[in-house]
Amino acid sequence: MLNCRQVTRLVSQSMDAKLRWYQRLGMRIHLLYCVWCRRYAAQLRFLRRASHHLGEEQADAVPQRLPPEAKQRIRERIQESMRDAHQE
Repeated sequence: MLNCRQVTRLVSQSMDAKLRWYQRLGMRIHLLYCVWCRRYAAQLRFLRRASHHLGEEQADAVPQRLPPEAKQRIRERIQESMRDAHQE
């Protein structure tokens, strides 16, 4: 019998790859009686769909390259953090 921690891991894995038959069976049996894991699975499916749609909508709005000013700010912040790390 699977516990909630194992089922939440399997729910996440099932979204990226096909589970083995016994994993799917164990997960489904657990989801029949565990309302909390059913809610978790539903929330995870919702978030995955929402983020997928968000990515499609904003794909054209996101610039493919950073402006030179942004690159320079990133370099400066990295150098600052490296200096701070060496001083500690």
